[in-house]
Amino acid sequence: MKIASTPDPPYYAVIFTNLLNNDSEGYSEMAELMESLVINQDGYLGHESVRDGMGITVSYWDSLESIKKWKMNSEHLLAQKMGREKWYKQFKTRICKVERDYEFDSNFGVI
Repeated sequence: MKIASTPDPPYYAVIFTNLLNNDSEGYSEMAELMESLVINQDGYLGHESVRDGMGITVSYWDSLESIKKWKMNSEHLLAQKMGREKWYKQFKTRICKVERDYEFDSNFGVI
């Protein structure tokens, strides 16, 4: 697990928060497929994801246009459909413009 390396702002973040239904058959496989596809999308900068009851994935993008293209990717559309029909009890997507970021690394301090 690592924190995504992103460029200097501005860039965009898509925050996808979700609660799974009890029937999650096929979910892990689809999540792996989405991860393998998204890394090759134009404008994709990286992502971070955790699941501990609630799932949260934050993906980073160079533009709103890149986010729209990913949303309309045919395999991603299928994953969205399966999520609504089968896997998710609830989800929310938020799109934000990152205007400032900073980080701490124990080897370097605040960067």
